[in-house]
Amino acid sequence: MAVDYAVIVVYLAGMLAMGWWGMRRAKSKAEFLVAGRRLGPGMYSGTMAAIVLGGASTIGGVGLGYQYGLSGAWMVFTIGLGLLALSVFFSARIARLKVYTVSEMLDLRYGGRAGIISGVVMWAYTLMLAVTSTIAYATIFDVLFDVNRTVAIVLGGAIVVAYSTLGGMWSITLTDMVQFVVKTIGVLLLLLPIAVVKAGGFSEMKAQLPTEYFDPLGIGGETIFTYVLIYTFGMLIGQDIWQRVFTARSDTTARWGGTVAGTYCLVYAIAGAVIGTAAKVMYPNLASADAAFATIVKDELPMGVRGLVLAAALAAVMSTSSGALIACATVANNDIWSRLRGVVVRGGGGDEPHDEVRGNRMFILIMGVAVILIAIALNDVVEALTVAYNLLVGGLLVPIIGGLLWRRGTAAGALSAVCVGGVAVIGLMAYYGILANQPIYYGLLASLAVYVVVSLATPPTDAAVLAAWRERLAGRGGPDPDASAEPIASGAPGPSATSSPSGV
Repeated sequence: MAVDYAVIVVYLAGMLAMGWWGMRRAKSKAEFLVAGRRLGPGMYSGTMAAIVLGGASTIGGVGLGYQYGLSGAWMVFTIGLGLLALSVFFSARIARLKVYTVSEMLDLRYGGRAGIISGVVMWAYTLMLAVTSTIAYATIFDVLFDVNRTVAIVLGGAIVVAYSTLGGMWSITLTDMVQFVVKTIGVLLLLLPIAVVKAGGFSEMKAQLPTEYFDPLGIGGETIFTYVLIYTFGMLIGQDIWQRVFTARSDTTARWGGTVAGTYCLVYAIAGAVIGTAAKVMYPNLASADAAFATIVKDELPMGVRGLVLAAALAAVMSTSSGALIACATVANNDIWSRLRGVVVRGGGGDEPHDEVRGNRMFILIMGVAVILIAIALNDVVEALTVAYNLLVGGLLVPIIGGLLWRRGTAAGALSAVCVGGVAVIGLMAYYGILANQPIYYGLLASLAVYVVVSLATPPTDAAVLAAWRERLAGRGGPDPDASAEPIASGAPGPSATSSPSGV
């Protein structure tokens, strides 16, 4: 394992070096939180694919393939569908808003009264998402170094917290690009063909396994529908995803770069299911389906290649973890703490951007420590992830999508939908069980019903608020929150840059 260890150590050292480099670039709030809003299509596509394809998509995707065959691709496939929908229908408008958080978007749309409650829900989601990614370190570091679970979580978590705290979104963007390349080489170009060959090829796989392993719908229609509700819709509204949209140089970059990333996710989904199916042929009696990835890597891959593929799995986990961590800290600082102390965090001049960088850096460190401690205390990754996505979709999907699509939606309707949807999901999870489908079904319906009824029963949103909202959606209205910090190198300045294909 000496060569494998060397590959992993070089990879981890590179992550820390990029964190240090990112610290030298992150001199303003915009640079620290959204990479100066100037990523071109290549870097945007790679980083977007990296954040949505985490440990659940890699280790969990292979595990679902081991358990269900090719239909095990559906979980990751619905993530790709959600990213495609976001990119095609919403990303251009989101990018033109020039905000930092989802709650700021809700404030703009509804007149400044929906932010803090939605911020609490979004914070809970991003916190749990970061926790589940951090827990996944234990599986990978156990295979690599044979260390106990707590040490593995602290080791992996400390590296992610370090480079995220140092350079913010610039560090995370650079590390995500490396992680995207490592995942592509390790999983798609190495592990996939090697696994199929070791299993005897597709003909042997079909001969050894039941026919339902090759049924595209074998996992079940209800399960697929639930994946769509949770993951496809979750991609449309998550702060971790929106914060990457905010990094795009233009609305064209956000649309086409995201479309490329979503297509990549569909390919990755199929690859994971095929690898898991091949593992079922080679190891038919594993105690846990989630052990399929580590087992096939440890037993079937040659020296050096094994280290690279394990680095790919580590990359998948770290990219999601770092993205969720900066999203969690951004929401905690900008949407909750700043509002509670009565400070409006938006724009500024003089030394304020430097002060805000230090403040956001401190929140990343605090949230990072909290994530590590919670990850040590929890054991069930699936339950934690389910709680996170149920809260997100049940509480925030309706007011966010409603605000983008339905003019008659009001602040009272949005607040009611957040509260009723969130409480309904929590109560139904307590009644039916965390992993049951009913909480998200009924919670989402309750949120939608309350949003429509309360919005129609209350006065329409003020015409001036809606006019300002439309101007921001068009990229023209209101002061640019990054005007004092935005470097000229980001491309053509001014509102027209939002529609310029400068990243092509």
